[in-house]
Amino acid sequence: MIFDRPAIIKLVVGVALFMGAAIAGGLLDNYQLQVGTSLAMLSVLCMGWNITGGYMGYPMLGMAAFFGLGCYIDAIAQVAGIPVVAAWLLATAGGALTAALLGLALLRLKGHYFAIGTIAIVEVLREVSNNWESLTGGAVGLNVPILQGDPETVGRFFYLAMASLALLAFLITIVIDRSRFGFGLRCIRQNEQAASMVGIDVFRYKVAAFMLSGALGSTAGAVYASMVAFIEPKDAFSLIMTIEVAVMTMLGGMGTIFGPLAGAVFFVVLREFVWANFINWHSGILGLIVVIVIYFVPGGLFGTNWKALFRRAARPRASVRSQPAL
Repeated sequence: MIFDRPAIIKLVVGVALFMGAAIAGGLLDNYQLQVGTSLAMLSVLCMGWNITGGYMGYPMLGMAAFFGLGCYIDAIAQVAGIPVVAAWLLATAGGALTAALLGLALLRLKGHYFAIGTIAIVEVLREVSNNWESLTGGAVGLNVPILQGDPETVGRFFYLAMASLALLAFLITIVIDRSRFGFGLRCIRQNEQAASMVGIDVFRYKVAAFMLSGALGSTAGAVYASMVAFIEPKDAFSLIMTIEVAVMTMLGGMGTIFGPLAGAVFFVVLREFVWANFINWHSGILGLIVVIVIYFVPGGLFGTNWKALFRRAARPRASVRSQPAL
């Protein structure tokens, strides 16, 4: 593992940002707490997606499967009388184990076949939760025990819990980025056969990355379920959310440390602004802005060589001289 000066600076900056966010939690009102909690949750999902989709280069569109699984594991565990934090840990273990089992089959696929396979998992789990009424409550949904306390105290608790989870996901990203494991994932993204030839256990690395993504997604879902105190299949297993997570990571920069965070912040701030000012057109305007940004900055905010981009944009175009008539 290599922690050189740039890596240490990134670590210090990231920890400082999260500590500042935690301190600011005591000054925010209810609306700001909700936005901050949502931002932290999306940051966790983006960083979890970035491990498989960014560092390893596998287009995973199934983050909602792990998120929803974490929601239901947490809800079922708390209904059974398990304390809230223990239910979160159980959801983390359940997400990692499910990812390992699914990875044995899905990670033998590549490209759009892998993407379609992960989407299918979301749909399968949604149908299971819809029809297993005795366990999940079916389409009616499932009530989660409400945490005791006044709304403001409870809101700050979940804000700090989600921010702490985001900090943990950021530290995991730092370790992956600077470790042999992260180097192996980048090699797999470039060429799996070449990675295998230099001694990397490709399949084991892929399963481990998928497990980390699943664990982070399930933990975020568990905290979310405890916060909202009610879950239903269409909310827990939302394809819109899993697409938004991939888009946010691309906006920030796939396979980078700060990319998922920047993409989540950019998307949430943009969404809140568009929603507040263009409520009737917010979906279309938001989608158009995202498409424009991805088109002109395909590497994302932290994955683009901005100096080269500005240099290329400032370079005068060569004029096309008219050819003499023959």
